[in-house]
Amino acid sequence: MEKQEDIWIAHTELAVAPGHPFYERLNELLDKARFDELVEGLCGRFYHARLGRPSLTPGIYFRALLIGYFEGIEGERGIAWRVADSLALRRFLRIGLDERTPDHSTISRTRRLIDLDTHRAVFAWVLELLVDGGLLKGQRIGIDATTLEANAAMRSIVRRDTGASYEEFLRSLAKASGIETPTREDLARLDRKRKKRTSNKEWKSPHDVDARITKMKDGRTHLAHKAEHAVDMDTGAVVAVTLQGADRGDTTTMQETLADAGEQVAEQIGREAERHPENKPKVNLAGIEELVADKGYHSGAAVVRVKSYGVRSYIPEKKPKGERHWQGKREQQQAVYSNRRRVRGPHGKNLLRRRGELIERSFAHCYDTGGMRRCHLRGHQNILKRQLIHVGAFNLSLILRKLLGAGKPREWNNHAKRMVRPLLHLCLYLWWRATICLLQLLVTPSPDARRSSQIRCRIFHPVDEI
Repeated sequence: MEKQEDIWIAHTELAVAPGHPFYERLNELLDKARFDELVEGLCGRFYHARLGRPSLTPGIYFRALLIGYFEGIEGERGIAWRVADSLALRRFLRIGLDERTPDHSTISRTRRLIDLDTHRAVFAWVLELLVDGGLLKGQRIGIDATTLEANAAMRSIVRRDTGASYEEFLRSLAKASGIETPTREDLARLDRKRKKRTSNKEWKSPHDVDARITKMKDGRTHLAHKAEHAVDMDTGAVVAVTLQGADRGDTTTMQETLADAGEQVAEQIGREAERHPENKPKVNLAGIEELVADKGYHSGAAVVRVKSYGVRSYIPEKKPKGERHWQGKREQQQAVYSNRRRVRGPHGKNLLRRRGELIERSFAHCYDTGGMRRCHLRGHQNILKRQLIHVGAFNLSLILRKLLGAGKPREWNNHAKRMVRPLLHLCLYLWWRATICLLQLLVTPSPDARRSSQIRCRIFHPVDEI
């Protein structure tokens, strides 16, 4: 027989979770820096005082996006489900037990209403926290890019000129070659004979116009976007993040990311000089002085451009196919030779080793374990909004790792286990030693008993005394 539930229940009798220690410390950090006041001031113009249904407050919206990074959730539907399922996350968002958690449509609508510049301002605010914590230097910057799988399928691409689908295009080619009623085998055979079958100049996605056809890291051809990070080589903090077309080369996208990083560093220098003029500056006053990148970013024009910014480049060269001709390229020759000399030095080799460690770590945390390797949004503007807060959460994890020794809730749990395990081993060792001592006391006879046993031995074995 099923138990009948009570119709009314007192608020004090509701189950209350104590809250996750990691998120409690994160809320303390945000409250100390007046995060809610900041985002409410930035987002005030997007809210109406009376019209419309009750909206999602800016503090809850941005905290929900932070949960996407810390919990490794891919889309906004997953964030909404996770918040509704967890009392600890409800406490982190400060949603009462008598209140409903935000639906995924509410989160997405709030994201569309709040513009991109506001998300950039929140990302810059996180950089301010890094500066206050001494986790941003801004002197040496490393740049690298990775691909994000777009929310669009290759089978849905259409021609840019006619709008025909891929199958319709193949059928027109088959009819032009004399096949009136082509089968699927005929179309596949005809497609294999074609050269350069999918070009971004000829094809596009009707669902995500910003997605580009590219080859992924695992060798698959897919519609994707290109995410580029500018990372502080001294602390591992992400100074700037850009989202660009996946078909653009590294030498062309580097300029935008480097300029964005330079603006962020200059802004933090001005803020620090304004608020703390008497203190020793934590950010390099000369701005970005050194740039580190991989072989894909090397070209004569790119090295000259970086030199014109007053930045020393450490970019290794690709293996040349033959001798280079420098006629009429005196400036490029000097810049390339200087860059080559710096790369081969001990300081350059050390920077290249750290580049592989720090930049790849940001990619792994933000996109692999962070859940953004595959985009669930469409359009560069929507994806970049989520990406800015996602990478901002990665920067917040650097502060939490300095305070707590853990940058994510899962790492916090592992850290707690590592702390408990030595205590458990100590308790087991003490229990084992106490057990051994007790057994020795029980087995070992007293001195009187030992002497009486020796007398009995003499009585019953007199031959031993002869």
